[in-house]
Amino acid sequence: MSGRATIVDVAQRAGVSKSLVSLVMRNSPSVSDEKRARVLEAARELSYRPNAMARSLVRQRTYVIGVVISDFGNPFFAEVAGGVEAAALAADYRALFNSGDRDPAREAQALDTLLQLRTDGIVLTGPAIEEQLVRKVATETPVVVATRGSRSRFFDSVVNDDVAGARLAVEHLISLGHRRITHLTGGDGAGAANRQLGYETVMNEAGLRPVVVPGDYTEQTALDVAGAILDGRARPTAVFAPNDFAAIGLLQALDDRGLRVPADVSIVGYDDTWLAGLARIGLTTVHQDPRGIGSTAVSLLLERLDGNRTSARHVVRKPELTIRSTTGKVREVRGRR
Repeated sequence: MSGRATIVDVAQRAGVSKSLVSLVMRNSPSVSDEKRARVLEAARELSYRPNAMARSLVRQRTYVIGVVISDFGNPFFAEVAGGVEAAALAADYRALFNSGDRDPAREAQALDTLLQLRTDGIVLTGPAIEEQLVRKVATETPVVVATRGSRSRFFDSVVNDDVAGARLAVEHLISLGHRRITHLTGGDGAGAANRQLGYETVMNEAGLRPVVVPGDYTEQTALDVAGAILDGRARPTAVFAPNDFAAIGLLQALDDRGLRVPADVSIVGYDDTWLAGLARIGLTTVHQDPRGIGSTAVSLLLERLDGNRTSARHVVRKPELTIRSTTGKVREVRGRR
């Protein structure tokens, strides 16, 4: 036989009707084991692949979930993507990935592409675009925003409790005796404002002076602003970084200055990416289960697609602190500190 096998070819090879082949391909429980085996064997022999476009026309779904990843270079978002893909496949959907590379204009283009492709729903991870645009997209297809909190009634969201995560980080440092704790911010990044809020809240509760240095979620920016953090007369004994990438930039800056971690300065990151767990880094960081976030985002979409819910849901996941070797008890010395 030449050309691509059709459902008719499979039916003829298996000696059954076309409708029965369709039932087998939909994994219907109404088909006997004997006939199911015959159909699957015929499909295997003919290298038959179900026509996704035809199925979409019949069911009025594409069985594709569109995903806009904030930054493929960040291992945290790669893990979120992994959680999305695994959950989508388990539900017999496929995930179509796109990236805005932290650029609102590119994110808007990515969203427009996914809408043109008629994806059944869209997951936005750490979006940089304005909420008004997200709301507009949600009028055309179900949307879940992941890793950026929202209380919108037009779309769903799943996020780590970043205020609580920052609290875990700063309370840990205070418990080690640190009093001069600086926070390098995440700028406009998803969750950054709440991480700063959590830091400032705990510092104020402890009667300590918050010191905030503007930054973002990149290693390079952490290196660029390290002087503002480390080179003053009152150098901090600890720094709470906005994510693991920025924390690694600070670790490099400390090494460049001949300062030891944690003997001279303790560092806490955020995300608990695989980088943080490398033996040569050993970063104390806030863990937020990115694969779980991705899986939850798909579950929220499926609730909408299956007609089980119309009102918005906003899931807030509980963070944990992973303590490794970059934090230790404060060591006060006389002189320049």
